[in-house]
Amino acid sequence: MTPTEFFKKLTGRYLWGNIFAMCIFVVMLVVAAQIGLNYYTHHGESIAVPNLRNIPIENAINVAEELDLVIVVSDTGYIKTVAPGTVLEQIPAAGTFVKSGRTIYLTINAINTPTVTLPDIIDNSSYREAIAKLRAKGFKIGEPQYIPGEKDWVYGVLLNGRSVVSGQRLPIEATLTIQVGNGQRDASDSIYVTDLPHDEYEDVSLYGDDFEGSESGTENDKKVEASESEGHTSTGSSAPQNGDDFEVVE
Repeated sequence: MTPTEFFKKLTGRYLWGNIFAMCIFVVMLVVAAQIGLNYYTHHGESIAVPNLRNIPIENAINVAEELDLVIVVSDTGYIKTVAPGTVLEQIPAAGTFVKSGRTIYLTINAINTPTVTLPDIIDNSSYREAIAKLRAKGFKIGEPQYIPGEKDWVYGVLLNGRSVVSGQRLPIEATLTIQVGNGQRDASDSIYVTDLPHDEYEDVSLYGDDFEGSESGTENDKKVEASESEGHTSTGSSAPQNGDDFEVVE
């Protein structure tokens, strides 16, 4: 191919027509992609997030659906002065501009009263220590119930008149009654005496096995006395009653 022919093809309509068509196709492709991306990402749209705090979760869901927003409960808290199911926190915050379909994360007040594990205080701590541990857990404490036992020692815990055990989960709003020793011994308690003086041992022995021995000794004494009296009687009866039996010596 001569240079003249190459130059004619380079400046011909066919080549430039193809180049022009390719440029138009690329431009149309870019415009279509931009339109599709804007539609997919809701470009230019903005929705102000409503204030959902301090309203019931049901109302919050209705408000969000009207604005094409999605509600997700991500956490629960507990405030005893707030009604159960009330919205406590929200993310994003109220007034933030978002696009439709955005997820709003909520923290609501617990519907059921939380439960807490009863600490190990039964027969393991004094009354003062038990109060400190229970209050640290958030329990309410009523008037103590005094029972026979070591003074100020915890012997049990009652909930609504029923005994509970350590490790049991109880409502945090429950009022507990602590059973505390009053320092008096129960009548059924056993008493063990050790290191008695010698004279006290002798007194105690009167009520033990030695007492039986003393009874048997008394019976033996009675038998001896009876035998002696019989001996005296038999001796008197053996005396000669006929005068001929005596020999008189002058």
